[in-house]
Amino acid sequence: MARLGALGAAGSSLALYVHMPWCVRKCPYCDFNSHQLKSAQPDASYIDALLRDFDAELPLLSTRRIDTVFFGGGTPSLFSPEEFDRLLQALRRRIAFSSDAEITLEANPGTIERGRFAGYRDAGINRVSLGAQTFAPAALERLGRIHTAEDTHRAVEELRAAGIENFNLDLMYALPHQTPEEALTDVTIACALQPTHISYYQLTLEPGTVFYTRPPPLPDDESAWLIQTEGQRLLSTAGYEQYEVSAYARHGFQCRHNLNYWLFGDYVGLGAGAHGKVTMQLPEQVLRTAKPKQPREYQERIAKSSAPVGERNLVATADLAFEFMLNALRLNAGFDNGLFEARTGLPVSAFEPAMAKARTRGLVESTAEGWRPTDLGRRFLNDLQAGFLA
Repeated sequence: MARLGALGAAGSSLALYVHMPWCVRKCPYCDFNSHQLKSAQPDASYIDALLRDFDAELPLLSTRRIDTVFFGGGTPSLFSPEEFDRLLQALRRRIAFSSDAEITLEANPGTIERGRFAGYRDAGINRVSLGAQTFAPAALERLGRIHTAEDTHRAVEELRAAGIENFNLDLMYALPHQTPEEALTDVTIACALQPTHISYYQLTLEPGTVFYTRPPPLPDDESAWLIQTEGQRLLSTAGYEQYEVSAYARHGFQCRHNLNYWLFGDYVGLGAGAHGKVTMQLPEQVLRTAKPKQPREYQERIAKSSAPVGERNLVATADLAFEFMLNALRLNAGFDNGLFEARTGLPVSAFEPAMAKARTRGLVESTAEGWRPTDLGRRFLNDLQAGFLA
């Protein structure tokens, strides 16, 4: 592939996703690239591999600026604060960070030692996403979680003691054997903990998981719909505004990192199985990257090469409108036409026929500057998105 010059003015913003793939135990519903930890803690050499990975990507980033960082997994909180401090300091020496960069750490409430959040704060982490999932002991056991409801309450106390007020709670519903009453109790408890953000999503049986192979008894569609709509009502009453399919936030606390994904922004992916997207030149040169999934293979290939590893593919011009809509139509507010043109390099006419059909079906509506999904469109989002396939 010919060398491509990075797009954008000096300092144009960029997101960074860092995948940390180990867990204490693999949950039966999880289809993420995660691997059970076979030792007391992850090998610190993985941090070295991440830095070599970033160095290989750096020529493409030119004078870009990191606006958000997200440490996902797996269970990133298995790594110590000192390892995050070393990684973030090394990254800041290589590339500029925004003065108000949002830096998020995913954490399992069962892996947090007392006082550890203060260490993460000192390393530069200013937002945490806690995988609560549910507060019902029996449900946590069925989901294979290693933490208790008390662990989640204690983790929230630890966050506040460390001065980290900006945190998300992950909450799943329509769980095995779950009644609507139990599901809504979870929402009530989550709201009472007063996070700034709640991710509220339905359990789905994904291929390749234990639950997919041996499906547990789940609530029927009518019960799941009742749980969803009543849960949304409780969230709204408690001051959490839905801004994306499964994301609810207090005013001013939307997840900036995820908004970058949904608005087709650029991001670098580091770590085993991490994906990235960097715009080189519009419209023909939007680069998608994917790193090797297996941690051992990833680290071995990184150690042997100074060039980027993994898959690297340019998005076909014919696919750009669909890829944009696949993300932007997840947002309640939709998107502006000018942003579509800026992020894809295509004219609005590239999506107008498909948008007209979606409007006729009642799935979208126009706004002052662009388009947004209707309530019906959000309910049948897959159908709406599929209408933009090339």
